Amino acid sequence: MWIYQKKLEFPINIKDPDLRIAKALMAQYGGPDSELSAGMRYLTQRFTMPDDRVRATLNDIGTEEIAHWEMIGTMIHQTVGGASLSELEAAGLAGYYTMHGRGVYPADPNGVPFTASYIQSTGDPVTDIWEDMAAEQKARTTYEHIMNLTDCEQYLAPLRFLREREVVHFQRFAECHNILREIYPDGKQNKLRR
Repeated sequence: MWIYQKKLEFPINIKDPDLRIAKALMAQYGGPDSELSAGMRYLTQRFTMPDDRVRATLNDIGTEEIAHWEMIGTMIHQTVGGASLSELEAAGLAGYYTMHGRGVYPADPNGVPFTASYIQSTGDPVTDIWEDMAAEQKARTTYEHIMNLTDCEQYLAPLRFLREREVVHFQRFAECHNILREIYPDGKQNKLRR
């Protein structure tokens, strides 16, 4: 079903590592509004969508979110990989290092590990698409907050790319919402027979 190309969607080449930014990027690697959360959410929700176009959109965007997760992981790895223990400590990453060394692990900037409870799937197509639109807006906002923390182009260029993809995903989900409004004009799924 998928073909994996062994290259990132956007090149990552961190030459001037900033551990503060690596820590902030963990929000998009393992936090509640992370690329991992989004990818898993969309690839799960697709099963209960009543329309092939909406299902295909969830599949496409869910797959792309996993590619974005790979980009964020690469940025974290390139930043943390060469850091000294004293630099990790100074950046507030001693606890992270204690548990994960220099490995990339899905946790948020506070060290809270990823959990499946971040994945929303209600089985109601309209509710789920609204959730997806909100998720894309939250991710866009998070990228903007991270971008405000740095002026380093090595971080900003891929972050701008990722932020723009969130905008495109929001627009695609808005198109899906319009399709679902045709199917459910009152905004509610038809009641199932008992």
